[in-house]
Amino acid sequence: MNQDELIRMANQIADFFQSYPQARAVDGVATHVRDFWDPRMKGQISTLIDEQGDKLKPLAIDGLKKCLD
Repeated sequence: MNQDELIRMANQIADFFQSYPQARAVDGVATHVRDFWDPRMKGQISTLIDEQGDKLKPLAIDGLKKCLD
């Protein structure tokens, strides 16, 4: 999938969870990505953070990093 599309989607997920307490929001983003992104999309998480992290919202970065744990 196109990286710009993944960034848009990750930021939308972060927007949804933004009103939650921080720890719960990070968990929500991570859980959503684990449960609903296909393996190819999840495989691009590190690349997204490393190469285009400036386009990701901080909550999206935290949640995506948690997926890597």
